[in-house]
Amino acid sequence: MSKKHLLVVDDDQRIRKLLKQFLTNSGYRVSTANSAALARELHQQIEFDMLILDVMMPGEDGLSLTRTLSNSDSTPILLLSARVETSDRILGFEMGADDYLPKPFEPRELLLRVEAILKRSVMKKGQKIPMEISIGQMTYNMNRKELWSPTERVNLTPVETKLMQTFAKRPNSVFSRDELVQSIASSAPTKTKEKTNIRTIDVLIKRLRQKLEKNPKYPGYLKTIRGYGYMLEPD
Repeated sequence: MSKKHLLVVDDDQRIRKLLKQFLTNSGYRVSTANSAALARELHQQIEFDMLILDVMMPGEDGLSLTRTLSNSDSTPILLLSARVETSDRILGFEMGADDYLPKPFEPRELLLRVEAILKRSVMKKGQKIPMEISIGQMTYNMNRKELWSPTERVNLTPVETKLMQTFAKRPNSVFSRDELVQSIASSAPTKTKEKTNIRTIDVLIKRLRQKLEKNPKYPGYLKTIRGYGYMLEPD
């Protein structure tokens, strides 16, 4: 299998060098650009599997480049930025980004997000999301909205079921707490909507892990993505 080809765009030479070295050592083929203009030129010449763009660059910034490329191309985009406000992340998604990673970040987290985005990209290109997913010894059926252990059905509350549906529809996708609140509120009774907030999500995730994970204190499937939210990574 050929290596996935990534384009890293950042005006900081040190960051470009570090990211290229890390991602190359992680099994990817990596090209770099120091500006949006050069990125456009390379993008026209090469079919990249993914773009990693810094938001704050002189001249055309990463948000503008994201908006232009996402309107004409389906190549997934990960934005990197020191801007950590929720409004900045929302703007990035509105421009067409697939994910948004605040700086500073751990290299391992970057790698997890790259892997997750590439998996989603493959699904968009024709692979159907399975109606049944395996989570260790557990199995979740999306049609029946049921979670099963090897011997019996595991009881889920209506809110836990909504969370499972959200994660199962987009496995390996990172969801912010705000997104999870909205996923619950979109189909919840008014009384539930009023009680659902970001802190509630953390409690719900804890309860869901107790039903999914062999060791909830060290989750291997329903993972915390530092600084952003949660991701379900099935087998």
